[in-house]
Parts: sequence; C-alpha cells; structure tokens
Amino acid sequence: MRIARQVKEVSNYYGQELNRTTYNLARMNMILHGVHYLNFDIRQEDTLEHPQHLGMTFEAVVANPPFSAQWSANPLFMSDDRFSQYGKLAPQSKADFAFVQHMIHHLADNGIMAVVLPHGVLFRGAAEGHIRRYLIEDKNYLDAVIGLPANIFFGTSIPTCILVFKKCREHDDNILFIDASNHFEKIKNQNVLRDEDIDRIIDTYRERKVADKYSNTATLAEVAENDYNLNIPRYVDTFEEEEPIELQAVSNELKALEQELAATDKTIADFCQQLNISTPF
Repeated sequence: MRIARQVKEVSNYYGQELNRTTYNLARMNMILHGVHYLNFDIRQEDTLEHPQHLGMTFEAVVANPPFSAQWSANPLFMSDDRFSQYGKLAPQSKADFAFVQHMIHHLADNGIMAVVLPHGVLFRGAAEGHIRRYLIEDKNYLDAVIGLPANIFFGTSIPTCILVFKKCREHDDNILFIDASNHFEKIKNQNVLRDEDIDRIIDTYRERKVADKYSNTATLAEVAENDYNLNIPRYVDTFEEEEPIELQAVSNELKALEQELAATDKTIADFCQQLNISTPF
C-alpha cells in the first residue's frame, strides 16, 4: 500500500500469508485504507508449499519473509517451475532463497522486486551460494544490495538488507551496493530510519550514485572474482582510520594504575588488621 501511494497506478493487490492473525490484519488494513474488497486477493496458505497465485506475474513484488525459516525442501520441488532451473533447492533450515525464487517466478519481465532478508544470504555457501551465483551469472537479475541498520524491525535486532531484482535491468553490467547501516536515529530501544535516511537511499539507488563510505557499483567481473560473495564491505569501503596510539603514554598510565592499586591494597590491609580478619589477597 505504501508502494501504491508512490506509484499511484496500482489497481489490484495480491498476497499470501500463512499466519491467520497477520492474514486477517492484512485484509482489514486494505478495507480501512479504502481498498475495495474486489481489488485485493489475499489468501491464507503456506507460500512455498502451496502457492496460491499460479500462472500470475506482477510488476511490483515486495516482501519481508520470515528470516531463515524452515521448509520441507522436498526433492519433488525440483520439478516445480519456481525452483527447477536452479539445479539446487534452498536448505531445509534456511528458506530465504526459496522465497526469493518464488518471488522471481512471479515477477513480470518489466517488474521490480524488493525483498528484506538477513545478511547471511549475501555470503552463505553450499546450495545458497549456488543459487546466488545462478541469479547473478546466468540470469543477471540482481540490481542492488542495500544494507540496513540493525534493530530496525520489531522482533529481531539483527542487521538486514534489501535485495532489489529486475529481469530487464537498465544497468546490466554492474550491481549497486549501498551501506546505510550507520544512518539512523536511536529512539529508546529501537533504531529508526529517518526521512532523510530513506531519501538518501532512494536517491542513491535512482541515480546509482557512488559516494565515499556509503555506496559503490561493482562490475559483474568483480563480483565473480569474489566468488559471488555479496558481503557489502567487500564493495563499499567503510574503514575509518583511528588515531595513532602513543605506547609510552599507555605505559605511563599503566604504571600510575599499578601505584593506585598498591595504595588501595595497603588501605584494605590496614582495615583488615583493625578488624582482626585476614586480607583478601
């Protein structure tokens, strides 16, 4: 619905949600915001095991799937059109890439897809590394990787990222990396992206800007050299030089601390003697 407010041309909404409470809240939210019940089709079912919108493609696909959820990874899925072309299934203990594959299957050729995922999808190997490589090397669908601050979602404090996919990319010779992990405001126990933080991410993505310690474009060859590891620090240098340490000053400080400790021990020993008890050292 937030996307609809930006695009202003959305006529129909489609979604799938397993949790009954969330499913009902989603439908109520549509009605409360003036979306006619004939203009949304939200169904309650397991997205991976029992997809509901078969044969349909969409121009805008967005999701925040459950992080590292378990799924069956049944070998029968190797004949499912969503997964068959990749050659491997996402691991049973981490369904992150299974959700990505499902979403890409339903993405229209002229569409754009954004999915929020844990950072592990950027660098984990085995089957996930194989799928990640296929998406980049064979399909060239990955358009951008956006690193977000930690603790911005309720229920989890881990840092997350947004993967942006397009089947027909305008800039098909590179991938944009944005490190927005240090740009937020801390409000009580939660980190919050301010309007200026969001605007900067959007502007950087739209213009594919390269900014020192914030964003960079990496060629596909460079990503291949890194064995398709998408860990953001490999492409965006955020290293801050620290002030040089004066070792002699540190040594003098340690000596002063030792003298203070000795004086404190002497005082404690005097108290123990007056109380006629043994010293603790």
